[in-house]
Formats: sequence, C-alpha cells, structure tokens
Amino acid sequence: MYFSKFPNIIYDIKGDGNVKLVTNLLKRVKVREKIRDNLALYDKYDVESGETPEIVSYKVYGTVDFYWVILLINDIKDRYYDWPLSYQQFEDYVKNKYTNPGGIHHYEVDQSSGTTSANGPGDYSYKIEVNSDASGAQSVSNYEYEQRLQDSKRQIKILNPKYLPAFVKEFDRLIRR
Repeated sequence: MYFSKFPNIIYDIKGDGNVKLVTNLLKRVKVREKIRDNLALYDKYDVESGETPEIVSYKVYGTVDFYWVILLINDIKDRYYDWPLSYQQFEDYVKNKYTNPGGIHHYEVDQSSGTTSANGPGDYSYKIEVNSDASGAQSVSNYEYEQRLQDSKRQIKILNPKYLPAFVKEFDRLIRR
C-alpha cells in the first residue's frame, strides 16, 4: 500500500534508450515539525517484545495497512534497527556485538543542573558520561547501555486514529507532487 502511493517515472536502467516505467522509490515526504511536535495529535505507545509496525497498526487502526504511518511519524528509517528488537533478538544482538556484555561501556553521574531526574522509563537524559575517576561515577555495562537504547525505542508516538484520514490525504497530495 505504501509504495503504491509513489509516482512512477520513466527510467533508462541501462542507458541504452530502452526506457521503462518504474516506481520512484527516491521520492520522500517528511512530517512537518509543527505537526510532528504537536502532542495533541498523538498518543504514546509502548511497543511490546515481538511487536512489529504491522501489529501495532492493526491494534491501533484495525488494519496492518498503516504501518508506514507509524514509521513515518516516529522518523524510523530502518525498521530493523530503529525499531525495538524482541527480547530474543536483543539477547542475540548483544551477545554477537560484545565479547563481554557485562564489561564496562562507560561511566556516568547525575547532572547537577538542568534536567536532574528521569521523565519516565527509558529517560537517561539527566545522566552525564564522565571519566572513571570522576567523583560519584557509576559504571554502565555494555548490556545496560544497549538495554537503555532499546527502552528509548520502545516508547513511540501513535497518530490519534481520528486524524489518520487527514494525514493520509496530505501524504498522498505531497508524494504525488
């Protein structure tokens, strides 16, 4: 459904004058900041282990057809690495990436000014990476570091279903330009 909205172009694949009509996969549409940052349009959603964009689309919109809206709204370009991994995929990923998952990735301390506490699960913005000899420095393992990255990917924005038709209509208009 997503790529069916893209315009076709005439393209000479081999440069020999033999042209074909192909889908323009390079055409892109970006959600405007004003819309992307308008929190009234969205609900928060915590992606469960093993859920795909299609599953979330079905749960929220009643069809798998709007998985692309979820990816676009959340600026997810690579659905395999920008989307949260299942628990098993995560375990395999960490095991393959690190020879010692329990080894120290970095050290950190809490900020003393600005945001000084978490604004919800997966928020570590109040932490500052420091050298190991800094006062109060706490170690963060490779595993914990990767887990934090996964946690930050788990909370996504979902376009409120009542705005979906207008969003799709605007996307169609922009992609056809």
